[in-house]
Amino acid sequence: MDPIELIREGKIQRYFRATRKLNVPNLVLHITQRAAGREPLFIEDDDYLAMLVLLKEVSARYALRVFAFCLMPNHLHLLFSTTAENLYDAMKFLFSRYAMRFNKKYERKGHLFAGPYRQAVCLDNSYLLAASLYIHLNPLKAGLAKDPIRYRWSSYRLYHEENPPQSFVDPDFILEMLAAGDQARARIMYRDLLLQGRKIDTEDILEQEDSIDRFRSKLDAFISRFLNRIDGAVQRAQLLGLDVTSMNEIEKLIEEARGAKWQRSPASRDANKYLIEQLLARGYKRAEIAERLGMSRKTIYNILQSSA
Repeated sequence: MDPIELIREGKIQRYFRATRKLNVPNLVLHITQRAAGREPLFIEDDDYLAMLVLLKEVSARYALRVFAFCLMPNHLHLLFSTTAENLYDAMKFLFSRYAMRFNKKYERKGHLFAGPYRQAVCLDNSYLLAASLYIHLNPLKAGLAKDPIRYRWSSYRLYHEENPPQSFVDPDFILEMLAAGDQARARIMYRDLLLQGRKIDTEDILEQEDSIDRFRSKLDAFISRFLNRIDGAVQRAQLLGLDVTSMNEIEKLIEEARGAKWQRSPASRDANKYLIEQLLARGYKRAEIAERLGMSRKTIYNILQSSA
């Protein structure tokens, strides 16, 4: 049976990565897409505006809740949740429409995008907040702006300004995590976190899929000052029956797994399998998990194949 159906029926309490992307309503998704090779995605201002028009249309047509975005010259970031099982259709509409327009405008042929878009499911609040900050810091890290407020093609202005313009982007979803019911304070806190994030060297998520987790870990001390509950699981994931563990706890489990010799007992096997599944759900590749846990890829495979 499809794992999504098993989740809905409450027959499984975990989601681990499969070949198909998770297409369950109300989970927060971080989508990244890049141009093929060294080609640009956006050349003129008109191209950026065209993508924003399409993104607004897609959010209305497919009832997406868009929380943040950043359009870069050769890639883009989207942070949103779906309200129905329409992720595949929504992304197909967005990327195919833009590619057709771009190819026609510049009289080019062939694939515009490097391949399928990438999906990361934001399973806990600290990752969600870190993903939003990472997205808004992208132009600074790339040297395209000295201040995120001066970069035109991201949603940061909606987080920064006290009276932002009406938009299809909803920053309140994330700001409410920082200071529920106090927008002014939440915006100040978000700006302070962004300032701290500017001091951290970040890796490219398009090359290193765990770059946001590493970024979050370095920011954790500052996040904890603002909100002690930030490490709690997102309520939507809990309502879906997903077994969610905070990244702080995951890091502790990783240290324990690396410090202990591999045991063949059922308890040890189940504990390692649970940890591996949690990492897979967050977008880690098996090779990356093997390196972090100090295990071979064959061992990772054998653990996943074992019965729970």
